[in-house]
Amino acid sequence: MHLSSLARFILTLAVGASGGWIMWYCHMPLAWLLGSMIACGVGALLRLPLTLPPIARPPTTAMIGAMLGTSFSPSVFDHIGLWIASLCGLAIFISTAGGIVYLYFRRIAGFDHPTAFFSAMPGGLIEMVILGTERGGEEKMIALIHAARIFLVVLTLPFLIQFLTGQSIGRSGANFIPLSSVQLEDIAWFLTAMVTGVVLGTLLRFPARYLMGPMAVSAVLHYAELTDFLLPSVALSAAQVVIGATVGCRFVNTPPRTILRVIGLSVGSTLLLLSTSLAFAFLLSLWTGDRFVGLVLAYSPGGLAEMSLIALSLGVEVPFVVLHHIVRVLVVVAGSALAFRLIKPRPDATSGLR
Repeated sequence: MHLSSLARFILTLAVGASGGWIMWYCHMPLAWLLGSMIACGVGALLRLPLTLPPIARPPTTAMIGAMLGTSFSPSVFDHIGLWIASLCGLAIFISTAGGIVYLYFRRIAGFDHPTAFFSAMPGGLIEMVILGTERGGEEKMIALIHAARIFLVVLTLPFLIQFLTGQSIGRSGANFIPLSSVQLEDIAWFLTAMVTGVVLGTLLRFPARYLMGPMAVSAVLHYAELTDFLLPSVALSAAQVVIGATVGCRFVNTPPRTILRVIGLSVGSTLLLLSTSLAFAFLLSLWTGDRFVGLVLAYSPGGLAEMSLIALSLGVEVPFVVLHHIVRVLVVVAGSALAFRLIKPRPDATSGLR
């Protein structure tokens, strides 16, 4: 990394950490994640020289994965039979939410067919950009719309859950664990889970391998009661700063006018997506008797790591949320190409704002 790139990276971390500290000081939920995300997003809008090299996110994602694995225990799977109904409902949810948002982008935003279609899919940012571009969509717009979707969902969901349920989400995202309580043995087990998990995730081609690999290894270690290590809060907060900065920095090198237009359009699409998520979560909670908050997190079209952190802070079954998000992305990626070929838009369907 050149000095200039290193300086920009340090600036990015400083901006993200400052935003996190401000929200932590104000006792906001998931302060380090949301504060970093907002600060870097504003920095991008102000054209600050921010950058987050690709090498920065994998280790922090692996750290969070190892932490999520600590939630696995035999009791977690007591209600696994109820998961089948909500997993089956994902296909209906994706079709409904994607269809509604597609019409929004066609009629209101005035997007062309491929750009509207792949922008509307509730998941798979990278995959939707690739597929959309190959089919004639506007690459930059699809990427920005999905980045804005994740940004807005992660930003609003903690407050929405607190408003609807009265459940408080901690500002650090989990119960406080002092650094002094961590033993050398815990560090050894933690590093084992991270390194082994990344290797296995890569060899076995796990989706989101940097998260899923360490989480799987950590889960096995905790399930087998070989260790009960927990990640100290300072390390988890640092990881959240990097994850938040990654989301915010997706708008770097984009003209402010374009950012504001994308955010403005995405407010409407995110409102439609979250309304659909809440409706499905409510109906499924009535049918299955399962917890409403868990279903909201499982059906919310945010990032896997971010939604899992919220689940962890609320004591919701992390495996339940993780599995639903993996299935959601797989269904979106597998089904979008086929659905795109089946949809034949009318020539006059693009009336709207350009």
